Amino acid sequence: MAEPVLVTEALTKEFGGLVAVDQVSLDFATGAVHAVIGPNGAGKTTLINLLSGELRPSSGRIHFQGREITGAPSNRIARLGVGRSYQKTNIFPEFSCLQNCWIGAQARLPTSMRFFRAARRYRAVAERAERALAQCELAHRKDVPAAEISYGEQRQLEIGMMLATEPTLLLLDEPLAGMGSDESARVIDLLRRLAKDHSLILIEHDLDAVFAIADTITVMVNGEVLETGPPSQIRTSAAVRESYIGEGDTS
Repeated sequence: MAEPVLVTEALTKEFGGLVAVDQVSLDFATGAVHAVIGPNGAGKTTLINLLSGELRPSSGRIHFQGREITGAPSNRIARLGVGRSYQKTNIFPEFSCLQNCWIGAQARLPTSMRFFRAARRYRAVAERAERALAQCELAHRKDVPAAEISYGEQRQLEIGMMLATEPTLLLLDEPLAGMGSDESARVIDLLRRLAKDHSLILIEHDLDAVFAIADTITVMVNGEVLETGPPSQIRTSAAVRESYIGEGDTS
């Protein structure tokens, strides 16, 4: 059995007197989709921010592919192979779709501060950008400014920018937020395809989507892990039903 791609040990984040993430210990399997769900304020996004290096933990440890990354800055974690998307679309609207992916691909260089050579000379960067655009199914929109594509396509583009960094682990924070049913279906299909070659940690409020694509589900409540298991276990769990799903709260 493959070693977990990422492990947290008693991971905790405090903001003054508020404990947003409380002693979270989880193994995230290599090559699997691990969804984290829970009501608003459960600590889900704070957890993702800790894993991506955007927040430093108050205590606890994080290991990625056997290497401790606790407290490492986000740029270093990204270069190790961890990609991250956000709740709100984080793209460059004035740039074309291809240029957006180019920015992601160039960030993969040992240093992205290259001022003395024309950017077009970086063949590997161009190839990564083109490949990422094709992976997120926007190759036909490569010359279109990002501001002119649909909202669903913008979410796909953000995933493409992340793919351009060539990550092995994808951290996806509500990738279906604000979408209609047709757009959601396209992104769900995209996530299924990405899961064939990547490990995914997914935060999502759409429980139908979560139960359709996740291999493992963790339920968080008040910063703590309530339960972790396969979808069949979570769906029938009395504790989960009482604390979360049974209340009709899918936020």
